[in-house]
Amino acid sequence: MSDSSASPKPCRPDKNTSRLRRLLFWQHLSGNTLGIMWALVATFLFSCMGMVIKLLGESLHVTQILAVRQGFMLLVSLPVVIKLFPASLTTKAPLLHLARTALASCTMYLGFEAVIHLPLADSTVIGFARTFFLTVFAIVLLHEKVGLHRWSATILGFLGVMLIVGATTDAGLSIYGLMALTAAAMAALVGIILRRVTQVDLPITILVFQAGSVGLVMLPFAIYNWQPISLYNAGLLIALGALSWSAQMCNIQAMKNAEATAIAPLDYTRLVYAAVISVIVFGVWPAQSTYLGAALIVAASLYTIHREAVLGRKIAAQAKANGPAGT
Repeated sequence: MSDSSASPKPCRPDKNTSRLRRLLFWQHLSGNTLGIMWALVATFLFSCMGMVIKLLGESLHVTQILAVRQGFMLLVSLPVVIKLFPASLTTKAPLLHLARTALASCTMYLGFEAVIHLPLADSTVIGFARTFFLTVFAIVLLHEKVGLHRWSATILGFLGVMLIVGATTDAGLSIYGLMALTAAAMAALVGIILRRVTQVDLPITILVFQAGSVGLVMLPFAIYNWQPISLYNAGLLIALGALSWSAQMCNIQAMKNAEATAIAPLDYTRLVYAAVISVIVFGVWPAQSTYLGAALIVAASLYTIHREAVLGRKIAAQAKANGPAGT
């Protein structure tokens, strides 16, 4: 009688093998590399936000758009807040949140006004000055060390921005151009504060505090300037809220995992997204200088990703060499 139990069973792939491989892949990435990947997603979502804001600004006041947006973000965050309560509403940096509220309120108002009244490409380009401010503020306030490679990538991308700004001097000299530039500087300060807060608070805590506080600041102005909301605008407001929540969460994760100066050049990729949106949605083709500037911006971003990947492998190799076997 043959022993059926001795016959080999067909080899079946473990269902958890692919999941384990993905987990190991993410665990071996450096913090800056993870931050860069989150930042790329965030910049795309922020670009889509700009498109929706510009469409809404044709019939609604900017404070009304902001108030509804912040309220929607709070509503979407509510299930997570309840699940993680009380940790979701516990902060170790109340003063930083207060400063962020003041800066974020001004940044959003000025930035939204610029997006509504300027061509989308122009407002996006002027907003890139945030990257330069962020790098400088990170060195002064966070004492981050910036090497030659990262400085080169930031400067190269900023040169691409300046090339495009040179072709849009009318927008740059307008009141809305000044609003966009001021918003860029204030957004850089918000980014510095965010970098600090992400080290001590949960991402959902940061998002809820920002959404609620800015919403309260805008609410009186929104009530005063309130306009009836059509079905079309209601759909846009829902899309704006969803995009805002997702973009903020991605941005928080980027700042949490990476140094501010490491992800700063990645903000330039918004120009590519804005150019495509301008053509498809608004029928505006970028000028020739935009293509050259975009080439410099994309080159700077890709070079930053390459450098962080190389540095991540070097750090991992050094950690392995200095492990128990090497001591």
